[in-house]
Amino acid sequence: MPEVWHHGRHCPRDRWYFSQHLYMVPLCIIGSKFGHMKRLLPMTAVLALLAACSGGGSSTPTDTVPAGSTVIKAVAGLRFDANQYGPIAAGDITFGYVNDDSIRHTIILAKGDTKVPNFKLEVRRKGDVDSGTVTLDAGTYTVICDVPGHGNMRATLTVE
Repeated sequence: MPEVWHHGRHCPRDRWYFSQHLYMVPLCIIGSKFGHMKRLLPMTAVLALLAACSGGGSSTPTDTVPAGSTVIKAVAGLRFDANQYGPIAAGDITFGYVNDDSIRHTIILAKGDTKVPNFKLEVRRKGDVDSGTVTLDAGTYTVICDVPGHGNMRATLTVE
């Protein structure tokens, strides 16, 4: 077959064009059925392992709220389960935070315009539980979810 030139290049129908470029293509691109199997086998094993390690879809919490703690729940509709908590005794107070909603929530406490330092609880998905202890003086506190967009998640905490 004679060589056919178009615009200074070989025509793709030219036998020389095909034979030259086929040898230049790396084998890893073309591969073989064994090459594909070698790549698919580890990927399949990883996917099987991930499926085996994933949860069973249960929404029961793996952690529990400590006994004697003040329990606050985040519920659907970007709100807490109550508008007011307390009255509770001043001193070391343990809070349990339970997520009955499907999105992430947090709790911080503020007295007036001052945030209570070193206290923040976070629950990421439905069924999550977090707990923590903080020392509070007598007074009225605001329970706040400080996740952006959750500004209406506020409640009052009375400490005596």
